[in-house]
Amino acid sequence: MAVETMTPEEAQNAVSDEARRKAEEFIEADEGATNRLFGWAGKITTAIAVVMSLFHLYAAYSIVPTQELRYTHVAFTLVLSFLLFPVSAAFRNRVRWWDIVPCFFAIATITYALWGGDDFLDRATLPDRWDVIAGLIFIVLVLEATRRTTGWIMPVVSMFFVAYAMLGPYLPAPWTHRGYDIPRLIGHLFITLEGIFGVAVDVSATLIILFTIYGAFLQQSGAGKFFIDFSLALLGNKPNSAGRTVVLSSFLLGGPSGSGVATTVMIGTVAYPMMQKAGFEKNAAGGLLAAGGLGAILSPPVLGAAAFLIAEFLKISYLDVIWMATIPTCLYYLSLLIMVELDAKRFGAQQVNFTPEMSLGQMMRRYGFHFISLLAVVVFMVIGYSPSLSVFYAIVVTFALSFLRPETALTPKKLIKALSDGSTQALNAATTCACAGIVVGIVTLTGLGLKFSAIVISYAGGSVLLTAIYTSLIVWIIGLAVPVTASYIICAVIAAPALIKLGVPDYAAHMFIFYYAVLSEVSPPTALSPFAAAAITGGDPYKTTLQSWKYTLPAFIVPFVFVLDPQGVGLLLNIPKGGSWVDVIEITIKTTLGLLALCAVAQNWALRQNTPIERALLLLSGLLLVFPSLIEALVESIIGRDISYTYLPGLIVGLGVIIWQARTRPRPVPA
Repeated sequence: MAVETMTPEEAQNAVSDEARRKAEEFIEADEGATNRLFGWAGKITTAIAVVMSLFHLYAAYSIVPTQELRYTHVAFTLVLSFLLFPVSAAFRNRVRWWDIVPCFFAIATITYALWGGDDFLDRATLPDRWDVIAGLIFIVLVLEATRRTTGWIMPVVSMFFVAYAMLGPYLPAPWTHRGYDIPRLIGHLFITLEGIFGVAVDVSATLIILFTIYGAFLQQSGAGKFFIDFSLALLGNKPNSAGRTVVLSSFLLGGPSGSGVATTVMIGTVAYPMMQKAGFEKNAAGGLLAAGGLGAILSPPVLGAAAFLIAEFLKISYLDVIWMATIPTCLYYLSLLIMVELDAKRFGAQQVNFTPEMSLGQMMRRYGFHFISLLAVVVFMVIGYSPSLSVFYAIVVTFALSFLRPETALTPKKLIKALSDGSTQALNAATTCACAGIVVGIVTLTGLGLKFSAIVISYAGGSVLLTAIYTSLIVWIIGLAVPVTASYIICAVIAAPALIKLGVPDYAAHMFIFYYAVLSEVSPPTALSPFAAAAITGGDPYKTTLQSWKYTLPAFIVPFVFVLDPQGVGLLLNIPKGGSWVDVIEITIKTTLGLLALCAVAQNWALRQNTPIERALLLLSGLLLVFPSLIEALVESIIGRDISYTYLPGLIVGLGVIIWQARTRPRPVPA
């Protein structure tokens, strides 16, 4: 086997400046500011962002009334969105008067709402003339800020929901409802805490922004670089080191990042030269990088912004969401690792030796404290602190530990950068949450969620399987146009009730929707992670997207286990009704074995290239292992009586194929 040797400098320099520039554009499109401001404009904007972060850190440590916190959060969000995101690309990197005027209107409308106090809230059902004017201006500002940060799709979707609320009497059954006029809609969306300032904005103000500040502190203290260097030092001189390094570094870096695109780009600029020398084809390399980045939205302790909403919708602790995500995350990265190993066998990957700047032991002694920073937030939640207070103390720990090494110390310049980035990186999610509040408010006002679930169940004939398939398709289609957070919010209020009505536990239904909302990260036209990876590798963006689908496909069968198998909730670390921890272990083992078979199908390779018959048998084996209760139900419906079914048939079929391939694969030719 040929061996290539690389130094860290060679790996960094191998990716062209043009590729980095294009990749950074995808990060900006996903979550960063598109204006690069200097001089007085840059200083003022940075100051506002720093004050926003400091305000939210203060709110996490002390008690700020809910209404004041949500309103102030949205005010900061709107002001920074208008200053940092131009009205169009032609007006980048400068602040115009038409960017400043909306800022004053945003401050004026929020001040009006806060100044009104309880009297303002009491007028929700019968708003006066000034309430309607202020509310109408405010809704337009939210739609425009969302358009600037995320594009046209989300504002257009919100306007469709507004039209649905107004045209209710004129719609055909079963979509008809009483209808609402503009004052009533504005009162509900602007004045109450059930519209724009509802659950989504509450999560954005209390959790999302704190975790983005936490991620910015980790990044500025050098944690991101350390996690990548650690992965390279640990796996850099082993067979298939390139692919394994991508999987491990994406797991370590994705946890605190929570961003698929940023994780893809950070790892890709370092790891792609290794992958290229190992023999990865451009599109396949980009697909693996995007799939690794996708795991950032699934990985504890941060996950994606939508995960915080799960806790709020279900009224559970965010720590519970972290526990529920633990096994599925491990299964996701295990599936990715299996795909990488099969890749190496399939195209004969070359070993690439990576020469680190220091040994693994030296690296751990100097920078191992970053792992403490990473785990701090979970430790504080386990102790019993609230999620917001836990992340506050985790930020304090990260700040304190950074001074253990002079090169990682958060000096005043780095500290200001971390506080500024913490706010600006939250703008995309914050505007999405505010705009999604329009959708949620319309759904609760009109009862659309119950209507929609009844329609889905009717079309599915009461079948949990068909309802789950329809729900996954709905989430996937919506995810084609909007980001993960928006996709989850919309589907959580209109699609989750259908699954819950059929007996699926509410937490399983929401996790199911969350995982399919995450697919929007690798689905065009919002496939930012694969597109960013293609910019780095020089591959075709759409072929790279298809490759990322291939890498993630086996793992995205797992959410169906949550809702179709009685033991499936065991994957969410919940003991099935009438069961025990044995059921949790059993369902995890069955699902793992099923993923092994499905990965062999996706790669068309097990011990050697599969024949069509072997591929079909491995597919059958995977489905029998992952969905034994589903097969049991199908057999019972055919023969008309109950049967006791286990995972043994799937195991026998899969082992049979492996044994056959072991006996028939070509023997190595002696030298």
